[in-house]
Order: sequence, then C-alpha cells, then structure tokens
Amino acid sequence: MQCCHGLLIDSLEWRSYNAMQHSFRLPENMAKHIFVTGGVVSSVGKGITVASIGTLLKARGVKVAVQKLDPYLNVDPGTMSPYQHGEVYVTEDGAETDLDLGHYERFIGVDLTADANATSGRVYSSVISKEREGQFLGGTIQVVPHVTNEIKRTIMDCATRMSADVLITEIGGTVGDIEGQPFIEAIRQMRKDVGRENVMYIHVTYLPHLASTGELKTKPTQHSVRELRAMGIQPDIIVCRSDYVMPEDLRDKIGLFCDVPRQAVIPLPTVDSIYEVPLVLADADMGDLVAEKLGLTQGRGDLSVWKDIVARLRDAREPVSIALVGKYVELEDTYLSVRESLKHAALMHGKALELFWVHSEQLNDDNVMAQLASAHGIVVPGGFGMRGIEGMIVAARYARENGVPYLGLCLGMQVMVIEFARNVFNSQSVNSTEFDQGVDYPVIDLLPEQREIDKMGGTMRLGSYPCELVAGTRAREAYGVESTSERHRHRFEFNNDYRQQLQTAGMDFSGLSRDGRLVEIAEVRDHPWMVGCQFHPEFKSRPDRAHPLFAAFMKAATESVPPGGQAELPL
Repeated sequence: MQCCHGLLIDSLEWRSYNAMQHSFRLPENMAKHIFVTGGVVSSVGKGITVASIGTLLKARGVKVAVQKLDPYLNVDPGTMSPYQHGEVYVTEDGAETDLDLGHYERFIGVDLTADANATSGRVYSSVISKEREGQFLGGTIQVVPHVTNEIKRTIMDCATRMSADVLITEIGGTVGDIEGQPFIEAIRQMRKDVGRENVMYIHVTYLPHLASTGELKTKPTQHSVRELRAMGIQPDIIVCRSDYVMPEDLRDKIGLFCDVPRQAVIPLPTVDSIYEVPLVLADADMGDLVAEKLGLTQGRGDLSVWKDIVARLRDAREPVSIALVGKYVELEDTYLSVRESLKHAALMHGKALELFWVHSEQLNDDNVMAQLASAHGIVVPGGFGMRGIEGMIVAARYARENGVPYLGLCLGMQVMVIEFARNVFNSQSVNSTEFDQGVDYPVIDLLPEQREIDKMGGTMRLGSYPCELVAGTRAREAYGVESTSERHRHRFEFNNDYRQQLQTAGMDFSGLSRDGRLVEIAEVRDHPWMVGCQFHPEFKSRPDRAHPLFAAFMKAATESVPPGGQAELPL
C-alpha cells in the first residue's frame, strides 16, 4: 500500500514537473541567435562589440534585433543610482533600460522596445507571480527549469516581436558571477531548443598588459573560457580586448588552449573612436565568421557610411568647446547619450568636439567666469534632486547674460525657466516644487495626476510623446517640420499659471503637446540661441544623423565667441 501510494505521488509529481518543463514553447518562425558573454573584467566593451556585430549583419541585409540581459535583482535601472549604473536609457515605448541599448540603437539604427532589456528582478518577479496564480500546478519552483524557462521565453519573445532574422543577446556581468549562472544555463539550453546550427556563442575577454615585461597576458582569458566551458558552453569566437596591439602568435596560443580556430580569435585593441569598432571587426572577418556559422547567405555588405564617419572624425581639426554642467560628472557614463549626441553634432559641422565637464555643485557666482569663459556653448543635462541645482541656475544665467548658446535637457530646461523667472519677478523665491514646496513662484510643478503617487519606479512620464512646433521659433527652424515625437523621463512640468507672464517677458514656448497643455520646448527670444526641452533628444541622435536640436545648438556654438575669447557678444 505504501509502495502504491508512493508511486501515485511520484506519478503526480512527474506530471506536474512535465507540465512545468513544457510550459516553454518555441515560436513557429525561429530566429537565429548569437549570445555574447564577457570574461576577466567587467566594462570590457561587450556592448560596443554587440552593437558592432549587429552593424556588420545589418550591412549584409540581415534583420537584426539586440537584447541585454542583466543579472542584478532590480526590476529595471530606473531607481538605481547614476553613480552605480550610469545612464538610464529610455526606449520609444517608455522602458527604462541599460545604457548599452543606447549603443545598440545608435549603431544599428533600430528602435528597441522593453523586450530588449530584462533583469533577474524582472525574471524572478514573473516566475513568482505565475506561482502565486497557480500556473505551476503546485510544484516546487526551482531555478531549473522555471527561471531558465522564463529567461528563454524572454529571449524568444524579443526575437518574435522584433521579427528578427538574428537576435544578438548580451549577458551582463562576467562569466563566473553567481548571479549570472541562471542566464548562462538558459543560453546553454537554447542550443538544444533551437538547434546547434541556429546558435552561436561569442566570448569577449580582456588581455591585461604587464608593464614589467611589456607583454599581453593570455592566462586570464584561458581561465575565463575554461569557466565557460565548465558550464557547458564552448565559444565559437573569442574577441580579445586590449590596450595594445595583440601579437599574431597570441592568436595561435589562445586558439590552441581555448579550442577555437585561429581565425576565430579576434583582436580588438583600443581605438580612438568607438565608431571604428565595426571596421576593425570587419577587417578581422568577423562578419564572414558569423555568416558562415549561422548559414547566412547575404553578401558582405556596405560599410561606407562608417568609413566616412571615421574619416571625418579623424580629419576634424577646428575645435568647438562645449561645457557640460551636471551633478554627476564624476561618472561620465551618466551622460553617455548626451556626450555622443554632441559628437554627432560636431561631426555634422566638421568640428572637433572639446567637451569639458563642470560640476554644478561647485559652480557659483564667484567662479562661473573662470569655469565657463572658454565655452562656445553650454549644455545642462537631466537629473533629479536638489543637489547642484543652484550651480545649474548660475550656468543658465551666465549663458543668458553673455549670449552663450545654451541647450537645456529636461532638468536643464527647468533650471533655464527658473533662472529666467527669477529675473522677471525679481525674486529668489522662484523654483520647482521638487526642490522647494513652499516657494512663492512655483514655475515648475507636478502634474495634478502625479501628486498622489508615492512609488518611485515606473511612475514618470516615460517614452515617446508628440510635440507640435510653433512657427517662427528656433525650435521649428531646427526641426524643419511642424511636429515631431520625443522620448521623456520626468515627473515635473512647466506650470502653465506662469506661461503668459513669462511669454510677455521674452520667453517663447516653441514646442507644445498636441492638446497645447504641456510645454515641451522653451526658448529665450532675444538671445543668439538659448533653448530648453522637457524631453531627452539625446536618445534619438545617431552618428550619421545628428538630432536637430543638437545640430542647431552646435551650429550656434561654432558661430559664437566665448566671453573669455577675443571678441565680446552683445548682451
């Protein structure tokens, strides 16, 4: 009886396990998959490598989608400190994602979605939610198969919804990280699920340079690959990042000890510009290796656009000096898209960008001339919180009073409005209610529907919204069209109670929401070029297509003479 009872329980458990195991379903039209892992150290350049591989495939006519899987437990980067995570990149559909998605979009020229970034937090939240709903028939929930199935489903969903021929998936972190193991196991299983001929593994590793001997060392790479192989994955290609040119004999050595063909060991030395990386990989036959492994029949592809970008970057000689005044300048990755957008705009005008960083918390009336005297233009980017705000306001006043071209992004628009209004109302009690709830002139305030929200994650105005451009304004001139759409990430807005007063005083509201209710762009009328936007145009700039606002700002900057220069502009 006990035996029969035990068999009955075993049978029920097996059926339950079977149901759980087969809850993962393959789509009818499967994409091919490239999985990119990292070894030795973090920040080795996986994101740029992934974006560059996507560029090579797109040039061959392949429809490419890209995805980043991050092992940390945050549901998304939206509430993470900029000092820990860097920039939060926002997609068209309003997802707060990893900054590598910015590289993907800029290089490959596709608009990604929320499917393109997933974290352990999101994966585990989904699994737990399904367990609470009883979808696993009362079974014990485990990393394998439940978490790995959810990861595979995330991968498949991205490929299907993006209608990709090839999906490139980057696994965040470094091989050997405890938190990354479920992701490694999931991509190992994918080889069986979709067929070996449809899966490729690329490992990006680092070759440290030993100064005492002048050598690049391969042992860390060998250990990293051994760790990956112990998890069941043999890389097809090893990309070797280094700060020095890799000797040819090291390709043989790595190939021998890591069991890959010599030609599949790809050197990737540090280059002057990240936009050179697709060309470096193409010269190493990366595109051919990937096409051969995955059975892609498209031709070699045209990289002339990238060759032109790199050539113009190298040929640019005349400098244009731009000051970026922010509160997170210790970590430049916080303003990554802003920095790249300024490069795109300078490149468009044939100038060499000289970007210098000014910490807004350390900027004041006493040192502003010394700090900003050499700037042809000033950019104040986005951010949250009170720290450093007064320094940004000082920068905005300096730009307004000295005729220096100014571009304010999100918070940068808000401080521009605050500074202008303080001058109009002749009062220091002008501010945003984000910084001072009892201020006399709250020119920046929460939307009414935001005032009762107490949770931080995913509660902002996020994603793409339309913007109507007012005729006869600098914004309309920059865009050259009547309307556009831009990506947002903010809670606070311009307070319409002050719209008429500030307009009369010389501030034009040149971009409005479709219903006219929300101010999207503001500009100072009697100024060479002083424009602020409530959205983040940096998310839509591309190396071969500078964003219109950045392009117009850079044009004004190239035509200006800084107050510390040899000529003075009229106030």
